[in-house]
Amino acid sequence: MSLEKIIDKKKKDLSTKIDKQKVPEHVAIIMDGNGRWATKKGLPRSYGHNKGVNVLKEIIKASKKLGCKVLTVYAFSTENWTRPKKEVDFLINLFAEVLKNEIEEIHQEYIKMKFIGDLTPFPEKLKKIIFSSESLTKNNKTFLLNVCVNYGGRQEIVKVAKELALKSSSGEINPSEVNEELFNSELLTQGIKDPELLIRTSGEKRISNFLLWQLAYSEIYISDVLWPDFNEFEFHKAIIDYQSRNRRFGGIESLPNESSFEDSKCSS
Repeated sequence: MSLEKIIDKKKKDLSTKIDKQKVPEHVAIIMDGNGRWATKKGLPRSYGHNKGVNVLKEIIKASKKLGCKVLTVYAFSTENWTRPKKEVDFLINLFAEVLKNEIEEIHQEYIKMKFIGDLTPFPEKLKKIIFSSESLTKNNKTFLLNVCVNYGGRQEIVKVAKELALKSSSGEINPSEVNEELFNSELLTQGIKDPELLIRTSGEKRISNFLLWQLAYSEIYISDVLWPDFNEFEFHKAIIDYQSRNRRFGGIESLPNESSFEDSKCSS
């Protein structure tokens, strides 16, 4: 049996273990390791970023096929501006090129695109392509792809705090009215369910200023695989791991015939 057929068989065997009724509706991914992947192979970092785009296309299809409704990916953080200018310029040009080449196919797959972050610093050419892509796909309902660009979780929270402070000082809202629901309504992800699952590739065990508010109760899956080597098989492993967990949201799991806390207390 050829290597390709063996890989296909492994993929099929793994996919049968997934409970289609318990697939996370919203998956977030920190796509980490493009540069390291290229460096390990003696290639320019740009090769890793190009390969990473192809992986993202595969994961979009895989998540859509499983029944996920929302995929949010960390494409460019506010901290990424500190990288060498040559790499930053390459990434900006790559965003524009990929959107131009892929947006029609994305639209034909009934995928809605939303860009999350501060677009102000980007070149007008890229902003025009971004706005055009959002406009073209705005009525698609099957699947939502959120692309976080020039995004930072702390910056988003500060932005919301400022907006609520302004509304309070102008009398539009009363400070006592500020709660989680109101705060949520001002987030860049307003109207979108929080991610049930966060996947981070490359083995790093941190969330790197990504969706700090939204990830409060997300399950976290760390893959040692660098993003350019991530694939549908690895994605299925993450989903299976997620399905093995008991999501308690701060509570406890009720066990059969378990007495309550009150019943178990000794009388004085």
